[in-house]
Amino acid sequence: MLYRLISRLPFPLLYALAWLAYLLLYYVVGYRKSVVKQNLSRAFPEKSSTEISALSKQFYRRFTQVALEIVKARRMTEADFAERMVVRNPEFIEQLTENFTRSAIILTVHQGNWEWMLHGASTSLGIPIDPVYKPLHNPTTDRLIYDIRRRFGGRPLAMADAARDILRRRREFRLFVMVADQSPIRNERGYWSSFMNQEAAFYLGAESIAQMTQFPVAFVQCHRVRTGYYEMEFHHLASPPYEKGSHNIIDAYIKAAEAAIRNEPESWLWSNRRWKRDRAKEEARSNKS
Repeated sequence: MLYRLISRLPFPLLYALAWLAYLLLYYVVGYRKSVVKQNLSRAFPEKSSTEISALSKQFYRRFTQVALEIVKARRMTEADFAERMVVRNPEFIEQLTENFTRSAIILTVHQGNWEWMLHGASTSLGIPIDPVYKPLHNPTTDRLIYDIRRRFGGRPLAMADAARDILRRRREFRLFVMVADQSPIRNERGYWSSFMNQEAAFYLGAESIAQMTQFPVAFVQCHRVRTGYYEMEFHHLASPPYEKGSHNIIDAYIKAAEAAIRNEPESWLWSNRRWKRDRAKEEARSNKS
């Protein structure tokens, strides 16, 4: 299988292949180029078309590298992750979880290498980390990612089952990681807010779980140091008790997510159709029904 072959490549060959993939995706296939440039133009209206094109190319170069790095994770060791994904403030988690006795929810975005963060944190902290994920449409790719995520003791939780599992086992100490910058589908309840100069809907699941369990919530940001090497840093978002009916947690997340993206825009997942929903149209349709 191609995935197995790629995972066996040494890093220099992996990045040579990523460069070829970039040339193919950007110049030949044009994979979601219109989506990427539209997203960038709306998020950064102050940038010229030349600057948007340059940023778009930077994104595709990072995107192809990260895609192959994720596949490479199948055969990477704990020592590899310890070297290539450094946790800048591990003491923060010790304080947040009261010396690893209280579970916590960690939110992040699709930036840097979000898959490597899971194993980098697990290796550095030596504690169980369970990622909450949205299953992919392609069964083969979904199984690959699932197998990668459960290495080193992780228990991947499908989004539809996460709340039930977390509540049932809430007395067990774990970190729950959620990449929360995906858009809810139309029949799912969402929270609308301004995000990167555009109206965007956000999942309320993480906030609801935090309010039910009274777990503290943090944000983790991934920063690319150089090719194949990253740093991650935790930031406090919210601590209980939480005000019933408020959206302080998701508001704090949106603020942290936008700051992280603006700090390193080329490494966020701009090919995602994040702003495909139209708030005005949906609200008008809801008022008619």
